[in-house]
Amino acid sequence: MPKDYLIRASACDHTIRIFACVSTDLVKEATEIHHLSPIAGIALGRLLTASALMGATLKGETDSLTLQVRGEGALKRLIAVSDSQGNVKGYVDNPMALIAPDEDGRIKIGKAIGKGTLTVTRDLGLKEPYASTIDLRTGEIGDDLTYYFAASEQTPTSVGLGVLYDRETVTVKVAGGFLLQLMPNVWEPYIITLEENLSVLGDITAILEKDPRPEVLIEKIFDGLDYEILEKREIQYHCPCNRDRMERALMSLGKDDLTKLAEEQETTEIVCDFCQKKYIFSKDEIREMIKKKD
Repeated sequence: MPKDYLIRASACDHTIRIFACVSTDLVKEATEIHHLSPIAGIALGRLLTASALMGATLKGETDSLTLQVRGEGALKRLIAVSDSQGNVKGYVDNPMALIAPDEDGRIKIGKAIGKGTLTVTRDLGLKEPYASTIDLRTGEIGDDLTYYFAASEQTPTSVGLGVLYDRETVTVKVAGGFLLQLMPNVWEPYIITLEENLSVLGDITAILEKDPRPEVLIEKIFDGLDYEILEKREIQYHCPCNRDRMERALMSLGKDDLTKLAEEQETTEIVCDFCQKKYIFSKDEIREMIKKKD
């Protein structure tokens, strides 16, 4: 049973809403599946956490959300996908990326990502998915998502994300975050209280390291405000890939490409980007796919 979970809460007569989660296990699983360097683990961990938080806003059972960061830095591209059921998956193009720390000894995610773009895609089962792209502001992911909501959805939002590594074991120690949004009719004094609380909140991972519960984040952010917890749900790293899906991926190739595969090699191996599971297809199976195309 996954230990990670997400809380949805509202405050001040539902004029403020928040999603907060602890994502330690799912981020740790991602780092192990993809053999990530610490810088790649922190970056992808933040994106996975953000995807879990935003996935909680989806309504339909088959709805999905994809976050894609493309940058000029060492990490190149990061992708995280979530659904409305609390399942999250993702990968990074350069899992073993390394960068030098700054003069103060800190490693900045923005430096590893570099200049680039953030694309948010929502697939709500309509004719076409809805996608919106912005230029990265800092590359720290939380700041960029905060700007995305203001620029693309005109919703005042604050996003906080954190992943902390244990320096001795070089493994994920704690991960989590929050997504806070103001509704159009929120009262000004409530906004002032929130701003004061956020200004003294400090490092998310420092809070969760002491008490790894998203409720603690909500208590601190809503300090002095009336609020209620509306939902608690589990979140987990989960990839639903299977052999049928991979066969459909092969079928999407042209007939000439499939013929070449059948002629040049005894078996064709496909590796899932999200979970690294391998699928092997024999040349006879490839020939059957060619027949289906005919």
